[in-house]
Amino acid sequence: MTAKTDMYKGPLFDADNHYYEAEDAFTRYVPKRMQKRCVEWVEMKDGKKFHLVAGKLNKSVGNPTFNPVSKPGVLREYYHGNPRGLTFVELTHSALGPMPPEYMDKDARIARIDEQGLQAIWLFPTAGILYEQPMINDIDAMCTLFEGFNRWLDDDWGFNYQDKLFAAPYITLADVDFACRELERALERDARVLVMRPSPVRTRDGYFAVSDERFDPFWARVNEAGITVVAHVGSNGYTSNGYGGNAALATLGGGRKPSVAGLISERAIYDFLLTLAYDKLFERFPKLRIASVENGSAFLGDLFIKLEQSKARMPHYYDQDPNELFREHVWINPFWEDKISDVAKHMGADRVIFGSDWPHMEGMEHPQDIYKDLDGINLDQQRLILHDNAAALNQRLA
Repeated sequence: MTAKTDMYKGPLFDADNHYYEAEDAFTRYVPKRMQKRCVEWVEMKDGKKFHLVAGKLNKSVGNPTFNPVSKPGVLREYYHGNPRGLTFVELTHSALGPMPPEYMDKDARIARIDEQGLQAIWLFPTAGILYEQPMINDIDAMCTLFEGFNRWLDDDWGFNYQDKLFAAPYITLADVDFACRELERALERDARVLVMRPSPVRTRDGYFAVSDERFDPFWARVNEAGITVVAHVGSNGYTSNGYGGNAALATLGGGRKPSVAGLISERAIYDFLLTLAYDKLFERFPKLRIASVENGSAFLGDLFIKLEQSKARMPHYYDQDPNELFREHVWINPFWEDKISDVAKHMGADRVIFGSDWPHMEGMEHPQDIYKDLDGINLDQQRLILHDNAAALNQRLA
């Protein structure tokens, strides 16, 4: 840990907070005639409630009522070496409690972040980031669902609430015209960030990378507006190809045995970000800013090797150095069990952002726990990582 005398004492900007969705988050603005194709509630024989998503039982969220809910940070010790040797399930089940108001109420959340010493936060979905994948076979319904979801989000949280809470509208590129309409509405409502999953896009014509030129109308408007796009971990259709199954616990790294399923999120973001560079998205749109949140950082070393190899093998393809462009246009929120100083060496400290994942169980119990993970980060770098970088991303470019 950095010496106490060297600790940054200024305001914190937390670039990874979450809300828990209200009971009607996926139905309030979805017409009744469409709800069977989108999201419905179903009660099981044991009294537990789950979502039907696209008409199928979905258990990607173990308890979508979120009551009881795991306390924040209960898995942090698991990811930091598990000193007590407890299982994933033991840790999560020992810390269930009633739903605190600040998880679902914006005014209670304002009071809470003030107590936590946070100046501002970005807010992302809990369930919402998981529901594009099961909707891919019905794109009309998918667009209806996320249009309604974003209207609910604006109602309950606001895209900019008191210049402290910045909830990110969810964007799918499955229909580029829909994405452009949602972007315009977000801009009108003073959104500062957008969120999408790091995944190829299933369209009516098949799968395409988000950097495919068919999506250029969306990226052109993002570029013009100067708004930041966040690629946040979510359900992305990747599998472990038989190496450990596809259970949610295994994907989080908490199955009954080690599994490469726990690497799915890092594989997904690696492919996503590398393809943005391969497709020269940043050459086409020089004001784009992409923030990778809750996807880890272990892939960075190999990513830069691949970009360097690509530049050497195809010297006439790139008009600008892809490594330099990547570092100019991408920001990384590492897992906090990663070594932050290594991420700063790869990206530069001005391209690293702090996010606690609060109040999720795999995040931090207290956002200021970040101070325990700042080995090798000097005072100026701390200021950038803990505040200035996210604060700058939160402002639209002129």
